[in-house]
Amino acid sequence: MTKKRFSWIHLIILIPLTALLTGGILVAVFWGLFGNAGLSLLEGLYLVNSRFVGEYDQTEMVDSALEGMVEGLGDRWSYYLTAEELAAQNQRRTNQYVGIGVTVDYTEEAGLKIVTVTEGGPAEAAGLQVGEIITSVDGFSLAGEAKYEGAERIQGEEGTAVTLEVTGADGLSRTVEVVRASLDNDPVTAKMLENNVGYVALANFYDHSADRLEEEVTRLQEEGATALVFDMRNNGGGYLTQLTDMLDFLLPEGPIFITRDKAGNEEVTWSDASCVDLPMAVLVNANTYSAAEFFAAELQEWGVALIVGEPTSGKGYSQQTFALPHGGAMAISTGAYFTGNGTSLIGTGLTLDAEVYLTEEGDAQLETALELLTQKP
Repeated sequence: MTKKRFSWIHLIILIPLTALLTGGILVAVFWGLFGNAGLSLLEGLYLVNSRFVGEYDQTEMVDSALEGMVEGLGDRWSYYLTAEELAAQNQRRTNQYVGIGVTVDYTEEAGLKIVTVTEGGPAEAAGLQVGEIITSVDGFSLAGEAKYEGAERIQGEEGTAVTLEVTGADGLSRTVEVVRASLDNDPVTAKMLENNVGYVALANFYDHSADRLEEEVTRLQEEGATALVFDMRNNGGGYLTQLTDMLDFLLPEGPIFITRDKAGNEEVTWSDASCVDLPMAVLVNANTYSAAEFFAAELQEWGVALIVGEPTSGKGYSQQTFALPHGGAMAISTGAYFTGNGTSLIGTGLTLDAEVYLTEEGDAQLETALELLTQKP
């Protein structure tokens, strides 16, 4: 018998064949999972990396591609985050952050409108006031679509300064320098109003918000509160677990929340028998989103609260954030949610008991809520 010899010629032939076979299998698997659309994305990345002659930043290219993918969903609630934006979001959701101590909204074309100023924070020390509009950050104009970059530009390292151009209600502009600081963001503020009505304002549904709401409501009850007003205006929502903890604390035994995933699987959250047995009202506006909007809907559905304010957007999807290998993340809508009775807010928003808009004087929404509470038997 003669032994078969494995020559270099065989090896030279075998390596390309193995590579071709492996590549073919990978392509077949990729096509089976994602179809022609997925193959097109893969080929586009290959062509840029192998044929493009210009200089480019690969991370920036991937960020732009993923952002475009999310925008292509046509879902206003899904979004893409760069690595820096993801880190900032994670920090913000702990209710601790480095910044100047303001919350803003995007309703003004000229820039960011200051909605609240944190007591004892850098913004208050610099003289910034609610209602003023931040029109530029370190010389960068926030007019138009640029305002959506404003919050990120205002944030920075602790101890560094940021220069803001601010326009007041009188139309006059001024320049303000603010030194960034590390801040604890207490999501709840509360006080007793006249006629023993407890007032509780909630800024978000992030870490510790449910515990803080329970603490303040309990304190107000101990001080003799006979009714409660929850202020959800300019509240963009947060974690669903914080929402359901609040509803469980406030409401009697029964279903308080339903989620449904893409496969149609449902999960029902129930409240126990312990509850807060007081008449309530919830204040809302056009910037009341997500968990804040649902908070009002569920209290109203149980017949324990009136809703006062402006029409809301009708958000009915929850987003899950998926970290990606290159450092960014996709936050996409992965679940639809409903009240305990199975009602969705999508396309309708909240059903207002009193539609009231703010004017330049006073707080007509709060005043209306107090009037309705005193009339309620």
